[in-house]
Amino acid sequence: MFCVKANPHEPAASAILIRKGKVIAIKDGDTISLLYNRQTLTIRLAHIDCPEKGQPYGARARQFISDSCFGKNITVTGTRFDRNKRLIGVVSTAAGTNINKALIEAGLAWHYRQYSSDSSYSLLEKQARLQRKGLWAESKPTPPWNWRKRNR
Repeated sequence: MFCVKANPHEPAASAILIRKGKVIAIKDGDTISLLYNRQTLTIRLAHIDCPEKGQPYGARARQFISDSCFGKNITVTGTRFDRNKRLIGVVSTAAGTNINKALIEAGLAWHYRQYSSDSSYSLLEKQARLQRKGLWAESKPTPPWNWRKRNR
């Protein structure tokens, strides 16, 4: 007996993909492009959801990830590709900084609980809220998933 995957480019559910490359573009706070093996690979940061471009703090989140990663070599640790063919992963700088967590700590992202059960992100979000960092300085920040629904 054998198993054939529907998409040979997509790893098995338990596979861990590690990709190292140079960040060549920043789409928004949680999506970047990586030059990997002379090809462009789109990365969607796992566990988090940043404000969209038209939202308060959307530009700040984008600038934060740009300052942290653009033109630099990073490591992405992922397990799957989404329906948009983006690798879902955790981005680490050469110095070892977890950018996904850094965005949450700075108050520039929500823990995306719908797609993540990693409680460390919830804890970091709670700390940022208590310290009123970034978007948590707002009285009622709108989560990006609600903003997207209203602005389709």
